[in-house]
Formats: sequence, C-alpha cells, structure tokens
Amino acid sequence: MKVAVAGAAGNTASRLLVRLAGRGHQVRGLVRREEQLSRVEELGAEPWMLDLEEAGPEETARAVEGCDAVVFAAGAGPGSGPERKQTMDYGGAVKLVEAARASGVGRYLMLSTMNADAPDALGEQMQPYFEAKGAADERLRESGLDYTIIRPGRLTDDAGTGRIDAARSLGRGDEIPREDVAETFAAALEQDATRKETIDVLSGDTPIAEALRTFE
Repeated sequence: MKVAVAGAAGNTASRLLVRLAGRGHQVRGLVRREEQLSRVEELGAEPWMLDLEEAGPEETARAVEGCDAVVFAAGAGPGSGPERKQTMDYGGAVKLVEAARASGVGRYLMLSTMNADAPDALGEQMQPYFEAKGAADERLRESGLDYTIIRPGRLTDDAGTGRIDAARSLGRGDEIPREDVAETFAAALEQDATRKETIDVLSGDTPIAEALRTFE
C-alpha cells in the first residue's frame, strides 16, 4: 500500500513512518521545511515538501496522487495561537481531505485527540485546539472518505508497551506513549474493522491488533 503521511517530521508521525516502511508499505512523508526532507528519507520514506497552510488545492492533490491512503498527523503545535489552530489543525486537515477526494484516495486516517468533541473540557486555554480538532473530525466524517479517526489521550515519549484500551468512548482521560499511537495507526490501516470509526485510545492491557478487532 502507498501511504502519504502529513506532518511526517513530527514526534508521532516519524515513528509511524518507520512502522509503515517496516511493514512493507511505500511511504511518502509530507513536510513543510526543506531541512526536514533528509530526516524523512532516513526513516525510510519518500520525502515530499508541502506546506498545508500555504499550498493550493492542486499542489496538495499532487502530493497525495497515486496513494492508497493518507494520514493527517500534522498540527500547529502547543506554542501556537488560536489562529494557527484554525489554519493548521482544522484548515490543513480539511485541505488534505479535499486533496484525497480530488486524487481518488479513498482511505484517510486522522490523528485527533480525546476531548475533541468536548472543547471546554480542560479550560479556556485548550478550547481553540479542541474546537479545531473536533471540527476537522466532523468534516472528515461528512466527506464520504473511508475514514478512521484515532483520538489518543495525553502523549508521552515513554517506551511503547504494544497494549492499549480502545473504544468509541473511553469516558476517562489518561496517557499513551507515542510509540503505541504510531503502532495503532499502522495496525488500523490494515484492519477493515476500523473503517468509518472514531476511536479513543489510551494505554491499557489489550494487544493493539486485538483491541482494534473489537470494532468488527
């Protein structure tokens, strides 16, 4: 399978590149800065420069042309203001949705966040982020694409365990290593059970592939 990953230089996405390449997929890593290209290549992916905030529809469509699936794992980052949450976390995700549709890419996996459907859950400071992510998730669900939206809890750089809790709503907050989120995306891409699903994930006791099969 050929997979384009937006935000490929990010902490979670870079782990995903390695896993996808290791599973035999062809991977195209989309990054916004020239100095990130060599890092993407080192991780086993085809580097492709694309600034989702600045690129037009045709340029974005070319970046995913020929791919079987796309993953949106980009984001404005914790130091950005409300405006960039809209232009990147929402606008970038939606631009990739439209590019996938225009290029005939049917499968779209979204890195979202828990509380995306409850923007005031953690106070005023986090509200613009949750609003942007929730709106992007909704646009994807309405797009007609074969989507999987994965909503992890607080991300850590701890070593992965290969075990998670996964449900349409876990009803609690906690954390999960980025390694396990990356592995969840790689497994979800290969499991039909995750199609048309929005999934909360946290660290847990169930092997990742087994946890995702519960959505069948």
